[in-house]
Formats: sequence, C-alpha cells, structure tokens
Amino acid sequence: MNLATRTVTPALRRLGFAFAADGGHAACLASAADGGWYAESWRLPPDGGPAAPLALPLSGNRSEDLRSHLVALPDGSVLICRHDGDRHDLVRLSYGGTSAAEQPVATIRMPGLRLLALPTGPGAGPRTPVALALGTDNRPATTAWLVRTDGSEPERVAEIPGLHGGGTWLDRTGDLLALDRVDAGLVRSVLLDLRSGTTAPLLEIGGHSNDRLVLFDPDSGFAMVRSDAPGTDRLGWGVLGGGEPLRFPACLHVAGTVLRPVALRPDGDGLRVAVQVDHGAGSALALWRPGTGRLEPLPVPPGRLGSVGHWGGAALRLPYSSPDHPAALAALDVDALLAHGPAPAAGGPTPLPLQLAPLGSGPPGPWRGAGLPWQPDGPRATRTPPPGWRVDGSTAPGDGGRWQPAQSLELAGPAGPLEAVVYGGDAWLSSPHLVLALHGGPADAWRLEFDPALQRMSAEGLAVVAPNQRGSTGYGVAHAMAIRGAWGGPDLDDVLHLLDGIAGQRAALGLEPPALFGVSYGAFLALLAAAHAPAEQVSRCAVVAPFLSGARLLAEAAGPVGALTTRLGGGETIADARGPRDVLQLAHRLTAPLLIVHGNRDEVVPVGQSRSLRHELLRIGRAEGVDFRYVEAAGSGHEVLAEEGAAVLHELLAGFLRTGRPG
Repeated sequence: MNLATRTVTPALRRLGFAFAADGGHAACLASAADGGWYAESWRLPPDGGPAAPLALPLSGNRSEDLRSHLVALPDGSVLICRHDGDRHDLVRLSYGGTSAAEQPVATIRMPGLRLLALPTGPGAGPRTPVALALGTDNRPATTAWLVRTDGSEPERVAEIPGLHGGGTWLDRTGDLLALDRVDAGLVRSVLLDLRSGTTAPLLEIGGHSNDRLVLFDPDSGFAMVRSDAPGTDRLGWGVLGGGEPLRFPACLHVAGTVLRPVALRPDGDGLRVAVQVDHGAGSALALWRPGTGRLEPLPVPPGRLGSVGHWGGAALRLPYSSPDHPAALAALDVDALLAHGPAPAAGGPTPLPLQLAPLGSGPPGPWRGAGLPWQPDGPRATRTPPPGWRVDGSTAPGDGGRWQPAQSLELAGPAGPLEAVVYGGDAWLSSPHLVLALHGGPADAWRLEFDPALQRMSAEGLAVVAPNQRGSTGYGVAHAMAIRGAWGGPDLDDVLHLLDGIAGQRAALGLEPPALFGVSYGAFLALLAAAHAPAEQVSRCAVVAPFLSGARLLAEAAGPVGALTTRLGGGETIADARGPRDVLQLAHRLTAPLLIVHGNRDEVVPVGQSRSLRHELLRIGRAEGVDFRYVEAAGSGHEVLAEEGAAVLHELLAGFLRTGRPG
C-alpha cells in the first residue's frame, strides 16, 4: 500500500469554514497550487492572537473531495463527511505527524446527509455526541442521528416529516434545535426537541409568510429572524418567549443588498451583532445594536467575507479573501475599528480619456446611499488596513513578490451599468493583452476575492475584465432573473456590447482585440459571443467545460442538473434575429483560435458536449493543433480548475490567452 504523503504547500484556496462550538478552533478545506484538497485545523487563541492553520493531508497522495463537509471539534480534530452517492463516510481527522490520522466513525446511507456541530457543555466526556447528522431520502422526511467518536454507531433520535434546512441551536446542551421546514411552498422555522424526537412550530409570523431564525443567543433569548411578512424579505429581531412582537427596523433593510448577521456578543449595554453586507462583487461589515436604529460601519478593507463567524475572547473572526489575499481568517478588534471610524472617502473616480470609461467603483447607490463605506471611490485610491484589522494565514507568493491586485469598476452596459472585477491597474484598457472573462452559473457572479486562474493570467501580463452581466447574482432579483427562459439573450447583449466598446477603443490605440475566457455557463456564453461578434473584435477564445445549448445540456445532463436547467428556463428558445443559441449550429462562425478544456469525469456538464464540438470543428475542416486545441483532463470533474493538476491548466490557459497559439 502506498503510504506516501502529499507534499503540502501553502493554500491558495480555502472554503467551507466552520467554527467549533466553543470558538477555540476552526476548520476548512484547503487547496494548494496543484489543486489537491485537504482539511485544515485552526487554533484560535482566546486572547485574539494570530491563528495559524495546521494541514491534515491524507496519506497515499489522496485528495479530499470538494463536496466534503467539515465540523471543527473543540479538541482541534476535524469530523469530515465524505459523500459517494448515497453513501456517506464519517471520519475523524487529527494531526498525525507527516499525514492526518484517520479514525473511521460511521457510515450512513441516505441520498442526502449533512452535519451540524453540537454545542459542548461543561464536563463533556468521550461518550458526548459531537455532531448531529441530518439525512433525507426520497420521502418528504428528515432523519436525525447523534454522532459520537468513541466507535459507537450513530444514535437515531428523530424522524420528522418534511424537508429541513438551516440549523440554529436554542440551548447550550444540544437538546433544542431550530430547523427551517419546507412545507406547501413556505419555509418556516420549527423547534426540534432531540430528547423526544418531536417538533413544534417556532416561527409563524404571517398567514403565508416565509419565516426563518438566523441567529440566537440562548442566554437572553435574543433572536434575529428573516421574514417576508412585512411585505419584503428583511431582517427583524425580538426575544423568543418574551411576549413582545418582533421588530423589523428600517436600518436592517437596505435595498439592493443582502444583510447577513454572522456573529453576536453580549456587552455591558446588551448585545452587539456583526452584520455582513453583500452587494455585487464585494462585502462590507457593520455593527448593529438592538434599539440603536442604525448600522455602524466598520472600516474593513475591500474584499469578500465568508458569511460565517465567531465572536469570542478578544476577537471577531471571519473568513476573508480579496484578489491579492488568498482566503484566510480575519481577526477584528471591533472597539479599535469603531474608534478608528469610517474610512474617509477618496476622491471621485478618475475617468479614462476614452469612450469606455469607468462610471465609478464599488456598488451602485443603495448601499452607498445608506451612509456606509464600501471601498475606495476611485481606481487609484488605496487603503491601509486600519488598527483592529488583521488577516491570519493568507499565503504569500512563493517568489517573495506580491499577488496581482484587482479593483471593482462599473462599466457602461446596454441596459445600465455593469460591475466588473478588473485586473491590470489604471491602464487595464491599454494593456498589450486583455481578457474578457465570463463566470459560470448562470446564477453566480465574479467576486472581489482571490481567484487562482485569473491571478495566473494577470501574472502573465494579461489585463482581465470579469463582468457581472445580466443573470449574475448580487444585484437584485431583476438583474438575476433577466435571463430566465433566455439563456444567451440579455447576457449575450451585455457581453457583445462590452466587446464592441473594448475592441473599438483598443483598435484606436493600435492594440489587438480582447480575448474571451469562460467556464461552464460562461464558456457557453463565450462561444456564443465569439460566433456573433465581428471577427476583428475577438483575438482568441478559451473555454472550460462548455455546453452547446440549454436543450443539448438537458438531453445529456444528470437529474439535478437537468432540474436546475429546467427551473432556470435553459431549454426555452429565444426567437430573434440572432437565431438559435446553439454553438454546434454556429461552429462555422468560430474563426478565432480556440482552446477547449474539459474534465472527462465532469458530473455537471458531460464531456460529450465538448467532444461533439471537436467533431463538428473537424467535420467542417478545422485543423486540430492549428485552428483549435482540445484538452481532455483525465480523472477531472466539473471543477477542473480547482482539482489536481489545476496549476498546469492555469498555465496553459494563460499562455494561450496571451499568444493565441493552440498547439
């Protein structure tokens, strides 16, 4: 048996952060440049001191799966759930020197399974449960098991009708849990009593409202809820069992943003709640205290926060990433940040002396209009991290240099401004080589966070413009739903508009037109754009895991992907002058040099989609290795740019997008 241990280099990507119930440790999945994933355990000093990750690599050169689910345990070990179809293996990982020590805990067979960390009270012993497993099958029911790490079988404690999400503990002993039940099209929080295995209603605010508990303090009964009972989905608060009605203050409803309470902490005047504010590509952070009537902005640097946190000891800890800071844990001294005050606004945007100029940076008006800071107001503005802000464990480049920065800009679109994450500094538009990068999804968006593929392109000397065209999330319902039933409609209009503007301005400067890059849905969109744009507007095109049309994807995709495609209207036909949005029918119009990359075990977009495109290109007389290059990544799935061998593909893509040589 091969017992060789993977050589662990510092992580460039981290996801799935989870905090132990006592806040003394955290855990996440981490990946180095080669794309191999492993678990990390973080010790969080109670005095707010620096936290450092401890890698838990697997022996035998094995890699964790991206879908694995982690629970951080109070002793620093990690409980991991590995999914393989309807088989779910629970394993406890602990530090074992050169590789992780693996202790099998249990195997549960269910179509779906997830874990919740149990609160650990004083006097916890080896028989104390550490997690609750929640399983669902083809019936509208949820089964709950208590999981221990002493070798005993999971203890089945409840089987309750309905499908349930969420999970907020209502006590510190792990007996009472709030779950979000889906029933008759409504989502409402119910109380699960693990001692009796029974449920009872918890939140029923309106006759037909969706009501969810999102944050709770067991000591005071303070609760934060999300409900559409007031007419729109918004945050409210109250005291469970206190007899007073819930309140929905205006300050907790900022149009066009998503407010996420991520952690709370008692202080001398009551409770303080850290609220993450997401809009578009970036995140902001604010402090809210019940009854104050306002959000107090905290001057955190531009980037993306992780929607989870723990506030204990001397620090509020949150996952954080920015284009030039790989994901890590930020430690915040909230009082120091408040004393520092909101960051001063920089000067207005510095427009480029070109027709296609930034309209501004950061999000459009709603968040800025609330008087809360977002990020520097101009592409040249910089910000030094304020006192009270520190990032622990973010990986520096191996060459001792610095990661390439990016900024958030608004560009003119055909139906209004479009936010884009832009690499290349102020001179991005006049860079010798420029890439228009299109995200997957379609219900997704580029974020102001570290992206290894875009980072590699930027390091190669490429400017990168990554727009959030219509269909992207984070800009309100209308923007996201603009392409429902119209894949390759309004979003293609946006991309072609940007191509026309960027290519025209670059031509005036004597520069080559932009290249196109896209992944998954973005690859489909990039191929459509390359086929519809005039030849002089596209220098080359690189696509990863493309599909050829919504209808062709529906014909080949597995059940969940087909269901999502149907729900988003991907199979519906657009009737306009552009004709069918079918890449196979447009292959003869793909004249720019083309690179196609696809994992041969792609579970989302079957590799047959790319194989069909390759065969069609050969049939119409295109020469492989001259006009196009086709790369099938053996053993890789849909996340081919995040799996083993990813660094090689990043280099291949960056080199092709700079030179256009497919061979």
